[in-house]
Amino acid sequence: MGFWKKLFGNETEKVDYYREGVELLAVGKYHEALTSLRLALRESPQDTAVLQQIAIAYTRIGMTDEAVKTYRSVLATQPRAAGAHYGLAFLLLRQGRTDEAGEHLRAFLAEPPEGPEARRHVAHAKETLEELTREAMPDVES
Repeated sequence: MGFWKKLFGNETEKVDYYREGVELLAVGKYHEALTSLRLALRESPQDTAVLQQIAIAYTRIGMTDEAVKTYRSVLATQPRAAGAHYGLAFLLLRQGRTDEAGEHLRAFLAEPPEGPEARRHVAHAKETLEELTREAMPDVES
């Protein structure tokens, strides 16, 4: 881990805490990832990419209120951040706040990310929004 390298290793070697945090998230070491990502944030305060990864780590360890706050802080500085809209939408759904979740899903789908991994998220967002729309419409009997 970069923290230990910096503590005991060569001090001139620059540690990429962001990359380290993302790698730790990928292998399920969420608390360790959070530590690295917080160190990355110290080096680059208000970096929205770092903040979004922190929100993901919070979500994975069950700190959903902190994740919501973090996603909202991203959107306060970067209102079109697709990842923040996506993550926040699904946290709000868990809280039963379907109207607000729908707004964030629409914002995500207005400018969706591209790429193979993104396609899966876009499809999930579309399906979820369609389901929310169906649930919001009253049943019409013939």
